[in-house]
Amino acid sequence: MPQAKLEHANLTVTHPQRSAAFFQKLCGWHIRWEGPSMGNGYTIHVGSETDYLSLYTNESVKGGFTKGQPLNHVALQVDDLAAARQIVVDAGLEPFSDGTYDPGPSTFYFFDWDGVEFEVVSYE
Repeated sequence: MPQAKLEHANLTVTHPQRSAAFFQKLCGWHIRWEGPSMGNGYTIHVGSETDYLSLYTNESVKGGFTKGQPLNHVALQVDDLAAARQIVVDAGLEPFSDGTYDPGPSTFYFFDWDGVEFEVVSYE
């Protein structure tokens, strides 16, 4: 049976430079590539050596996406939940639904500037 891992997710955002800078702080990632892309767009790949988020925009992107249409959320695993929460707050975003699951992770959620929901989880 084939084995797989999630290599990247491609998200449409209104301001990929802002989003990339935020994910660099939140996740310790780096920009892997950026430049012109299909549909007269612009894309930034921000991530690690093995996986990344592709942040795409073009002139028609307006943001204000509706939760669950079709994406519910993207989960990011961090090693310091408190530090990650502070980075989210410092970016002017609002954490919500803090939780701890026995025996598993501690978590919180936030919406980015475009309405995309993220879960931040720590198993530490």
